Amino acid sequence: MQNAAGGGASVQSGARHDTYRAIVSDLKSLIEHVQASMRQIEFAIAGEAPPGNQEVAGNFVVLDDVTPRYAKANAALRACNAGLGTALHFLLDAKTSKQPTNESGGRYRGPVRLTGRG
Repeated sequence: MQNAAGGGASVQSGARHDTYRAIVSDLKSLIEHVQASMRQIEFAIAGEAPPGNQEVAGNFVVLDDVTPRYAKANAALRACNAGLGTALHFLLDAKTSKQPTNESGGRYRGPVRLTGRG
């Protein structure tokens, strides 16, 4: 009974396209959030780094117990970012392989990894 009124297949296809676009949009948003968190962590690490060699002054070394946690969190975010980027590319490749026209408004070519600080 999908096509009882003659437009059932079209409505179902439209709903599938809307779902696809929502998933792509969510993945892009998640990637942006993860990358923003990575930048914040890198900024926090840079803010805690002592200027010059002041940490060795007076024959003792200051051990920072926060930086290793930041580094571990940043590594986890990098892995998450890579996975999200891969998922997004799979979705975009699947969509463009089924349809010769690019309806997604262009393939997502944003970075899936942080490319350094400016």
